[in-house]
Amino acid sequence: MAQISHADIVPRLKRAEGHLRSVIAMVEAGKPCLDVAQQLHAVEAAVANAKKMLIHDHIEHCLQDGRGPDVKAVLGEIKQLTKYL
Repeated sequence: MAQISHADIVPRLKRAEGHLRSVIAMVEAGKPCLDVAQQLHAVEAAVANAKKMLIHDHIEHCLQDGRGPDVKAVLGEIKQLTKYL
C-alpha cells in the first residue's frame, strides 16, 4: 500500500465539504427528503473513508516505522485509534 500523506486526504475532505454545501442548498430549496437523505449518506461515507484512510496510514506508517521496539506503546496507541473507526 502506498503511503498516504495528509495532503492526499485534503482533496477528499474538500470534496465532502462541497458536497455538504450542496446538501444544505437542497434542504434550503425544499428538495425531497429522500434525495437529501441519500446525499447526506454520501457525505457521511466520504468523511468516514477519509478518516479511515488517515487512521490506516497512521497505523501502517507512523506506528510501524517511527516507534521502534516499544510494542506496548504502539499497541496502546492502536487501541486509542480504534475508537475512531
